[in-house]
Amino acid sequence: MLPRGRPRALGAAALLLLLLLIGFLLFRGDLDYERPRPRGTAAFDGDPPADPGGRNGSDCTPPRPRPPKCELLQVAIVCAGHNSSRDVITLVKSMLFYRKNPLHLHLVTDAVARNILETLFHTWMVPAVRISFYNADELKPQVSWIPNKHYSGLYGLMKLVLPSALPPDLARVIVLDTDVTFASNIAELWALFAHFSDKQVIGLVENQSDWYLGNLWRNHRPWPALGRGFNTGVILLRLDRLRRAGWEQMWKLTATRELLTLPATSLADQDIFNAIIKEHPWLVRPLPCVWNVQLSDHTLAERCYSEASDLKVNGAGGPSGGDGPRMGTPAPCSHPPRRCPPWSQVIHWNSPKKLRVKNKHVESFRNLYLTFLEYDGNLLRRELFGCPRPPPPGAEQLQRALAQLDEEDACFEFRRQQLTVHRVHITFLPHKPPPPQPHDVTLVAQLSMDRLQMLEALCRHWPGPMSLALYLTDAEAQQFLRFVETSVVLSARQDVAYHVVYREGPLYPINQLRNVALAQALTPYVFLSDIDFLPAYSLYDYLRASIKQLELGSGRKAALVVPAFETLHYRFSFPSSKAELLALLDAGSLHTFRYHEWPRGHAPTDYARWREAQAPYHVQWAADYEPYVVVPRDCPRYDPRFVGFGWNKVAHVVELDAQSCHLPPAQATTVRVPHSPRNTSCWCCPRPSSSTCRTPQAWTSPASAPAPPIVTASRPSRTSSTRICPATMGLLPSNTSLPCSSPEAPPDLTPAPGTLPADTGATLLPPHPPCYLNYLWSRWEGLGRGLPSLLSYGWGLVLLCPSWFGAGSCILTCDIPFSQVKF
Repeated sequence: MLPRGRPRALGAAALLLLLLLIGFLLFRGDLDYERPRPRGTAAFDGDPPADPGGRNGSDCTPPRPRPPKCELLQVAIVCAGHNSSRDVITLVKSMLFYRKNPLHLHLVTDAVARNILETLFHTWMVPAVRISFYNADELKPQVSWIPNKHYSGLYGLMKLVLPSALPPDLARVIVLDTDVTFASNIAELWALFAHFSDKQVIGLVENQSDWYLGNLWRNHRPWPALGRGFNTGVILLRLDRLRRAGWEQMWKLTATRELLTLPATSLADQDIFNAIIKEHPWLVRPLPCVWNVQLSDHTLAERCYSEASDLKVNGAGGPSGGDGPRMGTPAPCSHPPRRCPPWSQVIHWNSPKKLRVKNKHVESFRNLYLTFLEYDGNLLRRELFGCPRPPPPGAEQLQRALAQLDEEDACFEFRRQQLTVHRVHITFLPHKPPPPQPHDVTLVAQLSMDRLQMLEALCRHWPGPMSLALYLTDAEAQQFLRFVETSVVLSARQDVAYHVVYREGPLYPINQLRNVALAQALTPYVFLSDIDFLPAYSLYDYLRASIKQLELGSGRKAALVVPAFETLHYRFSFPSSKAELLALLDAGSLHTFRYHEWPRGHAPTDYARWREAQAPYHVQWAADYEPYVVVPRDCPRYDPRFVGFGWNKVAHVVELDAQSCHLPPAQATTVRVPHSPRNTSCWCCPRPSSSTCRTPQAWTSPASAPAPPIVTASRPSRTSSTRICPATMGLLPSNTSLPCSSPEAPPDLTPAPGTLPADTGATLLPPHPPCYLNYLWSRWEGLGRGLPSLLSYGWGLVLLCPSWFGAGSCILTCDIPFSQVKF
């Protein structure tokens, strides 16, 4: 028989044992953190431990120390081709958004990528960002002997040669794949260099798949790796130590040895890096998994984050705002300190499917990527305050010019637009240049988003190369990309070069767009057209034959004029011969271009004579002539000071004559098709005597009408107000107010000084080239006095005339004697 108090004591002991057992089960996971780490895993406080299950965790610790605010961070990227160049831009946007340090980007590129990125960064003008380029073609021989099955080809092996390719005084660099997106400040990644031991030279995140375990499918033979291996999408390299350790000999010997038993690399440089680490594990510094969250086809990245709620992308510090913490900022720690789930710092789209990869949390990551993809890059031109750095080339002169503008000036927006430097992304889509031909012609035009529907018809009418400049926002550029990819007609054309000029400011920079497209034409001759015109089906072949027949390449200074027509019918059967065109012209279905609104713009073409001509004839240049012409590629550029609408092409034609530039012909015609009506922006012409502009009573906002200067199918409404602006060149009479008119009816400059038409719109006439200013002066002094002459070398206009096909082409060469002008 037991004593009375014994049952109570046993019950208390059992309860204590039960509590101890429950406590052990609850806190067993925390005890695992204190176990010795396997060889090759993270070793410093705060690193993600690697447990037998391969789970990469992250401690909820205070933010790591960052490098000094103004320390220059070095970043290396290998980039080749058109598509990879677009990926680099999205990556750079994500870095610039979060960065607080100056950056030096080392770009290893082929010729295509360098041409694209050099132009882009030159026009982007981002403060505290330095760019250095390295020729990938010179590095190819060092890796071309390695067989590689990865889709990146030879460029996927280039990271192996970075220690020798980068400057010898460069000690540390972050190496990134083009398919990564930052969700936090890159300085935090740079700070991990401080945790390297004396022997560690490479910082990598563990591979987040079972690829190197060799159990994905039967007969899968991966390259040797330490455990799961490491992913090379994000690398921290101690270049100085690698050079001292004989890195070049090390990786070549390892690759040579493994290729004796393996046919090729499957994951490019990553296989060779892992083979080296397998043999020399002390070289690697494992990084927290959050610095390379890998979204591959067989990803285990979910083990790096525990809850979808941790994937809050758009928070207070994110690109799109919001209330929650942005990706890259730890959420409040509601769990025990050692069990707080990590957050994602760098997202790696390392699947060939990219954004289409299968992952239950991919939508959150995709939203982050798309945010930066369509983010306005102009907003990233912000200064790093407190970090004095040399400004980008031309930035100081631009700032001084902007500082001199008067914001109270009613013409302030116009003057500021003239000083705007637009970001330019040339060859936005893959482009295959045409083979060199001595008489080839490229169609050159510009457009905005509301003219995309013209592209398919234009491609059907013009089988030759085209160079098109598009004025788009970052978001519109992605819409355009999807539009081309889904179009059977456009996606099949590799000889059409699209150049995106990113929108900035309220006015349409029409001449800058034309200059961008003109500068990127690769053929000896260019056809300067507008996007609303469809050339005759035979025009391309006819132009090449005419150039050859006339021997224009032999130094003859002549130009080809393409007769322009228009129709007001949305449904229109395009003529296939000159006879059909004349029949439509007689029936009223076709008209000579702008015959009703601005006949003198094309009157010198002499359409009546063109109908009957059987041989070439001379065209006499006249004021306001603005034909569509074929000229050599090296002709004078358009004056970029013209923004908005009106007179930009007229001034260019005058300059072509004044500067000995020719205007070549074409036998077939071009026809302008109508488009939906739009508002027209109203702007003004200079006046010399006044120092201020009178504010207009009413005018249409220019932001609503960024479009080429073409006639609308339905005549746009006019405003009854006028604006008078001060002259910047001082070449008009001091007591004269110059009227403004809408684009479809250019100003009548013949009224008496001070007289303003009662019903006019407004057309912007910016500071003009000297020849055009004298032209304006001559009109104000009276047309009877004629145009002040400019020194010329016998340039003339050449007109396409009668025979529609083949032989009998008629060209007009008219020499206009000019004498030197006195200003």
